Amino acid sequence: MGNAMGGGRRRKGRTKVMKIDGETMKLATPITASEVLSQHPDHRLFESQSLRNLGLRATPLEPHHQLHPKALYFLLQLPPLPAHAPPLRRVQSGLHASATDRLEWLMLSRRSISDLHVARPPEPSAAPLQVKFRLPTAEMDRLLNECEDKAEVAQRILNLYGRDTDRFRGGQGQLRSTAQASTCKAREKRVSFVQMKDSPTQ
Repeated sequence: MGNAMGGGRRRKGRTKVMKIDGETMKLATPITASEVLSQHPDHRLFESQSLRNLGLRATPLEPHHQLHPKALYFLLQLPPLPAHAPPLRRVQSGLHASATDRLEWLMLSRRSISDLHVARPPEPSAAPLQVKFRLPTAEMDRLLNECEDKAEVAQRILNLYGRDTDRFRGGQGQLRSTAQASTCKAREKRVSFVQMKDSPTQ
């Protein structure tokens, strides 16, 4: 009969709560975290697995959390807060300026930022430049057949007549650069030709 009475009893599970100094408390379940913390108001309760995985980033248990039997928890004490926290110190430079001076500096700094711009070379004059040459029809037809476009025709003519005439001999480099620019900027410079039948090259 004693065995029957002993078998009818149900043993409640116990959980372990350990402090940082190694002291272990065995508590009967069911029990909540708030009941454990009622005797230790400046402590927090953590799961052992959470502390093992996350360390200081572990989240303490909520007050209503039910402790599981045969589990291990840690009771850690929070560091005490200072009674009078020192005020935050602002880093100040050696210059002590008034509010008017600071406002003026702020306006000057904004103005200097807005005035920043990328330095660009001066753009060439947009006025069109007309150059006239007298060219025989046969020579003009030959150039049109040999060249692929008008830009190449203009380049060939400038190279041909720029070497022989005195007017182009002094500014030969300038004419070549103008011819190269005319191929890239056809809108700015126009070259026209006057065809004369059976006239010698001038």
